[in-house]
Amino acid sequence: MSEQPPAVVSASKLGLTFQTNDGPVQALSNVDLTIGKGEFVSFIGPSGCGKTTLLRVIADLERATSGTISVNGMTPEQAREKRAYGYVFQAAALFPWRTIERNVGLPLEIIGLSQAEQVERIKRTLALVNLSGFEKKYPWQLSGGMQQRASIARALAFDADLLLMDEPFGALDEIVRDHLNEQLLDLWARTNKTICFVTHSIPEAVYLSTRIVVMSPRPGRVTDIIESTLPKERPLDIRETPEFLAIAARVRDGLRAGHSYDD
Repeated sequence: MSEQPPAVVSASKLGLTFQTNDGPVQALSNVDLTIGKGEFVSFIGPSGCGKTTLLRVIADLERATSGTISVNGMTPEQAREKRAYGYVFQAAALFPWRTIERNVGLPLEIIGLSQAEQVERIKRTLALVNLSGFEKKYPWQLSGGMQQRASIARALAFDADLLLMDEPFGALDEIVRDHLNEQLLDLWARTNKTICFVTHSIPEAVYLSTRIVVMSPRPGRVTDIIESTLPKERPLDIRETPEFLAIAARVRDGLRAGHSYDD
Protein backbone atom coordinates (compact mmCIF):
# COMPACT_ATOMS: atom_id res chain seq x y z
CA MET A 1 0.00 0.00 0.00
CA SER A 2 1.59 3.29 -1.11
CA GLU A 3 2.11 6.03 1.44
CA GLN A 4 -0.21 9.02 1.03
CA PRO A 5 1.48 12.39 0.42
CA PRO A 6 1.05 14.96 3.21
CA ALA A 7 -2.14 17.03 2.93
CA VAL A 8 -1.66 20.50 1.48
CA VAL A 9 -5.40 21.31 1.56
CA SER A 10 -7.84 19.57 3.87
CA ALA A 11 -11.55 20.49 4.04
CA SER A 12 -14.23 18.84 6.16
CA LYS A 13 -17.98 19.59 6.07
CA LEU A 14 -17.06 22.94 4.51
CA GLY A 15 -19.89 25.34 3.77
CA LEU A 16 -20.26 28.98 2.81
CA THR A 17 -23.45 31.04 2.83
CA PHE A 18 -23.46 34.60 1.51
CA GLN A 19 -25.86 37.08 3.08
CA THR A 20 -27.49 39.19 0.36
CA ASN A 21 -30.30 41.73 0.18
CA ASP A 22 -32.52 38.99 -1.24
CA GLY A 23 -31.68 36.60 1.60
CA PRO A 24 -28.98 33.97 2.21
CA VAL A 25 -27.31 32.25 -0.77
CA GLN A 26 -25.63 28.92 -0.08
CA ALA A 27 -22.55 28.78 -2.30
CA LEU A 28 -20.86 25.68 -0.83
CA SER A 29 -22.31 22.79 1.14
CA ASN A 30 -20.69 19.93 3.02
CA VAL A 31 -17.45 19.83 1.00
CA ASP A 32 -15.01 17.10 2.08
CA LEU A 33 -11.70 17.15 0.23
CA THR A 34 -8.03 16.37 0.81
CA ILE A 35 -5.33 17.44 -1.66
CA GLY A 36 -1.89 15.89 -1.27
CA LYS A 37 1.51 17.40 -1.95
CA GLY A 38 2.45 17.41 -5.63
CA GLU A 39 -1.06 16.70 -6.92
CA PHE A 40 -2.69 18.48 -9.85
CA VAL A 41 -6.38 18.74 -8.95
CA SER A 42 -8.95 20.30 -11.28
CA PHE A 43 -12.37 21.57 -10.19
CA ILE A 44 -15.08 21.33 -12.84
CA GLY A 45 -18.79 22.06 -12.78
CA PRO A 46 -21.46 24.33 -14.23
CA SER A 47 -21.33 28.11 -13.83
CA GLY A 48 -22.25 29.16 -10.32
CA CYS A 49 -21.37 25.80 -8.74
CA GLY A 50 -18.82 27.25 -6.31
CA LYS A 51 -15.56 26.23 -8.03
CA THR A 52 -14.05 29.70 -7.80
CA THR A 53 -15.60 30.24 -4.36
CA LEU A 54 -13.83 27.11 -3.07
CA LEU A 55 -10.54 28.33 -4.53
CA ARG A 56 -11.09 31.71 -2.86
CA VAL A 57 -11.77 30.03 0.50
CA ILE A 58 -8.44 28.18 0.21
CA ALA A 59 -6.79 31.56 -0.53
CA ASP A 60 -8.57 33.32 2.38
CA LEU A 61 -10.32 35.65 -0.07
CA GLU A 62 -13.63 34.30 1.28
CA ARG A 63 -14.36 32.88 4.73
CA ALA A 64 -16.22 29.60 5.22
CA THR A 65 -19.31 29.84 7.41
CA SER A 66 -19.30 26.18 8.51
CA GLY A 67 -16.91 23.24 8.64
CA THR A 68 -13.12 23.40 8.69
CA ILE A 69 -10.30 23.93 6.21
CA SER A 70 -6.52 23.91 6.55
CA VAL A 71 -3.75 24.87 4.12
CA ASN A 72 -0.36 23.30 4.87
CA GLY A 73 -1.64 22.59 8.38
CA MET A 74 -2.56 26.25 8.95
CA THR A 75 -5.74 28.27 8.68
CA PRO A 76 -6.18 29.92 5.28
CA GLU A 77 -5.51 33.27 6.97
CA GLN A 78 -2.19 32.04 8.39
CA ALA A 79 -1.27 30.51 5.01
CA ARG A 80 -2.00 33.83 3.27
CA GLU A 81 0.10 35.76 5.80
CA LYS A 82 2.98 33.30 5.28
CA ARG A 83 2.56 33.62 1.49
CA ALA A 84 2.04 29.86 1.22
CA TYR A 85 0.43 30.02 -2.22
CA GLY A 86 0.45 31.85 -5.54
CA TYR A 87 -2.85 32.82 -7.21
CA VAL A 88 -3.49 33.14 -10.95
CA PHE A 89 -6.73 34.91 -11.88
CA GLN A 90 -8.90 34.47 -14.99
CA ALA A 91 -7.46 37.66 -16.50
CA ALA A 92 -3.72 38.32 -16.50
CA ALA A 93 -4.31 41.58 -14.55
CA LEU A 94 -0.92 43.06 -15.45
CA PHE A 95 -0.24 46.77 -14.96
CA PRO A 96 0.17 48.26 -18.48
CA TRP A 97 2.65 50.91 -17.30
CA ARG A 98 5.04 48.37 -15.79
CA THR A 99 7.36 46.16 -17.83
CA ILE A 100 6.97 42.38 -17.59
CA GLU A 101 9.86 42.10 -15.14
CA ARG A 102 8.40 44.86 -12.97
CA ASN A 103 4.96 43.21 -13.06
CA VAL A 104 6.44 39.88 -12.00
CA GLY A 105 8.51 41.60 -9.34
CA LEU A 106 5.65 43.65 -7.85
CA PRO A 107 4.80 41.20 -5.03
CA LEU A 108 8.51 40.86 -4.27
CA GLU A 109 8.76 44.66 -3.91
CA ILE A 110 5.73 44.66 -1.61
CA ILE A 111 7.19 42.05 0.74
CA GLY A 112 10.49 43.91 0.81
CA LEU A 113 12.96 41.46 -0.73
CA SER A 114 16.40 42.82 -1.53
CA GLN A 115 17.03 44.07 -5.05
CA ALA A 116 19.42 41.19 -5.71
CA GLU A 117 16.87 38.61 -4.56
CA GLN A 118 14.17 40.25 -6.67
CA VAL A 119 16.36 40.15 -9.80
CA GLU A 120 17.23 36.49 -9.23
CA ARG A 121 13.63 35.40 -8.65
CA ILE A 122 12.29 37.36 -11.62
CA LYS A 123 14.91 35.83 -13.90
CA ARG A 124 14.20 32.31 -12.60
CA THR A 125 10.41 32.51 -12.84
CA LEU A 126 10.40 34.10 -16.31
CA ALA A 127 12.65 31.24 -17.46
CA LEU A 128 10.17 28.72 -15.98
CA VAL A 129 7.37 30.10 -18.18
CA ASN A 130 9.59 30.55 -21.27
CA LEU A 131 9.54 34.35 -21.20
CA SER A 132 13.28 34.98 -20.92
CA GLY A 133 14.15 37.89 -23.21
CA PHE A 134 10.80 39.63 -22.72
CA GLU A 135 11.71 41.32 -19.42
CA LYS A 136 11.66 44.87 -20.84
CA LYS A 137 8.47 44.46 -22.85
CA TYR A 138 5.16 45.93 -21.71
CA PRO A 139 1.99 43.80 -21.44
CA TRP A 140 0.42 45.42 -24.50
CA GLN A 141 3.41 44.25 -26.56
CA LEU A 142 2.69 40.57 -25.75
CA SER A 143 0.00 38.16 -26.95
CA GLY A 144 -2.78 37.08 -24.60
CA GLY A 145 -1.08 33.75 -23.99
CA MET A 146 2.23 35.40 -23.15
CA GLN A 147 0.47 37.82 -20.79
CA GLN A 148 -1.08 34.89 -18.94
CA ARG A 149 2.33 33.21 -18.69
CA ALA A 150 3.64 36.43 -17.14
CA SER A 151 0.76 36.26 -14.67
CA ILE A 152 1.78 32.68 -13.79
CA ALA A 153 5.37 33.86 -13.34
CA ARG A 154 4.17 36.54 -10.92
CA ALA A 155 2.35 33.87 -8.89
CA LEU A 156 5.45 31.66 -8.94
CA ALA A 157 7.71 34.48 -7.79
CA PHE A 158 6.73 33.81 -4.16
CA ASP A 159 8.22 30.31 -4.63
CA ALA A 160 5.24 28.85 -2.74
CA ASP A 161 4.52 25.13 -3.01
CA LEU A 162 0.82 25.69 -3.76
CA LEU A 163 -0.46 27.29 -6.97
CA LEU A 164 -4.15 28.27 -7.21
CA MET A 165 -5.37 28.86 -10.77
CA ASP A 166 -8.85 30.20 -11.55
CA GLU A 167 -9.64 29.33 -15.18
CA PRO A 168 -6.46 31.02 -16.41
CA PHE A 169 -6.81 29.94 -20.06
CA GLY A 170 -10.58 30.32 -20.47
CA ALA A 171 -10.42 33.47 -22.60
CA LEU A 172 -7.77 32.15 -25.00
CA ASP A 173 -8.32 30.44 -28.33
CA GLU A 174 -8.05 26.66 -28.53
CA ILE A 175 -4.62 26.50 -30.18
CA VAL A 176 -3.04 28.84 -27.61
CA ARG A 177 -4.86 27.03 -24.81
CA ASP A 178 -3.47 23.65 -25.95
CA HIS A 179 0.04 25.08 -26.03
CA LEU A 180 -0.28 26.57 -22.54
CA ASN A 181 -1.73 23.30 -21.22
CA GLU A 182 1.42 21.53 -22.45
CA GLN A 183 3.63 24.18 -20.89
CA LEU A 184 1.75 24.04 -17.59
CA LEU A 185 2.20 20.26 -17.38
CA ASP A 186 5.91 20.72 -18.07
CA LEU A 187 6.11 23.43 -15.39
CA TRP A 188 4.33 21.17 -12.89
CA ALA A 189 6.69 18.27 -13.65
CA ARG A 190 9.77 20.48 -13.19
CA THR A 191 8.65 22.25 -9.99
CA ASN A 192 6.55 19.59 -8.22
CA LYS A 193 4.10 22.30 -7.15
CA THR A 194 0.67 21.35 -5.85
CA ILE A 195 -1.83 22.85 -8.28
CA CYS A 196 -5.55 23.56 -7.79
CA PHE A 197 -7.07 24.45 -11.16
CA VAL A 198 -10.60 25.68 -11.95
CA THR A 199 -11.92 24.97 -15.46
CA HIS A 200 -15.13 24.60 -17.48
CA SER A 201 -13.39 22.38 -20.04
CA ILE A 202 -13.67 18.60 -19.71
CA PRO A 203 -10.70 17.89 -22.07
CA GLU A 204 -8.55 20.42 -20.18
CA ALA A 205 -9.43 18.90 -16.80
CA VAL A 206 -8.69 15.36 -17.98
CA TYR A 207 -5.48 16.31 -19.78
CA LEU A 208 -3.95 18.21 -16.87
CA SER A 209 -5.05 16.48 -13.70
CA THR A 210 -4.07 13.69 -11.37
CA ARG A 211 -7.60 14.02 -9.92
CA ILE A 212 -10.75 15.75 -11.12
CA VAL A 213 -13.26 17.11 -8.60
CA VAL A 214 -16.77 17.25 -10.12
CA MET A 215 -19.09 19.79 -8.48
CA SER A 216 -22.86 20.22 -8.55
CA PRO A 217 -24.85 23.41 -9.18
CA ARG A 218 -25.45 25.69 -6.21
CA PRO A 219 -25.13 24.87 -3.42
CA GLY A 220 -21.75 23.62 -4.57
CA ARG A 221 -21.12 20.03 -3.48
CA VAL A 222 -18.48 17.51 -4.50
CA THR A 223 -20.40 14.85 -6.44
CA ASP A 224 -17.44 12.81 -7.71
CA ILE A 225 -13.65 12.68 -7.42
CA ILE A 226 -12.06 10.95 -10.39
CA GLU A 227 -8.53 9.54 -10.18
CA SER A 228 -6.66 9.82 -13.46
CA THR A 229 -4.98 6.67 -14.77
CA LEU A 230 -3.08 8.58 -17.45
CA PRO A 231 0.74 8.60 -17.32
CA LYS A 232 2.48 11.75 -16.05
CA GLU A 233 4.02 12.28 -19.50
CA ARG A 234 1.09 13.42 -21.66
CA PRO A 235 1.52 14.48 -25.29
CA LEU A 236 -1.51 16.30 -26.70
CA ASP A 237 -2.50 13.33 -28.85
CA ILE A 238 -3.19 11.32 -25.68
CA ARG A 239 -6.59 13.01 -25.89
CA GLU A 240 -7.50 10.64 -28.75
CA THR A 241 -6.82 7.47 -26.73
CA PRO A 242 -9.59 5.21 -25.36
CA GLU A 243 -8.28 5.71 -21.80
CA PHE A 244 -8.56 9.51 -22.06
CA LEU A 245 -12.01 9.34 -23.64
CA ALA A 246 -13.21 6.96 -20.91
CA ILE A 247 -12.16 9.42 -18.17
CA ALA A 248 -13.78 12.30 -20.07
CA ALA A 249 -17.01 10.27 -20.36
CA ARG A 250 -17.03 9.69 -16.59
CA VAL A 251 -16.56 13.44 -15.96
CA ARG A 252 -19.39 14.20 -18.38
CA ASP A 253 -21.64 11.63 -16.69
CA GLY A 254 -20.82 13.14 -13.29
CA LEU A 255 -21.70 16.62 -14.49
CA ARG A 256 -24.93 15.38 -16.03
CA ALA A 257 -25.93 13.44 -12.90
CA GLY A 258 -25.31 16.43 -10.65
CA HIS A 259 -27.22 18.89 -12.82
CA SER A 260 -30.98 19.24 -12.82
CA TYR A 261 -32.05 20.59 -16.22
CA ASP A 262 -35.55 21.18 -14.87
CA ASP A 263 -34.43 24.11 -12.66
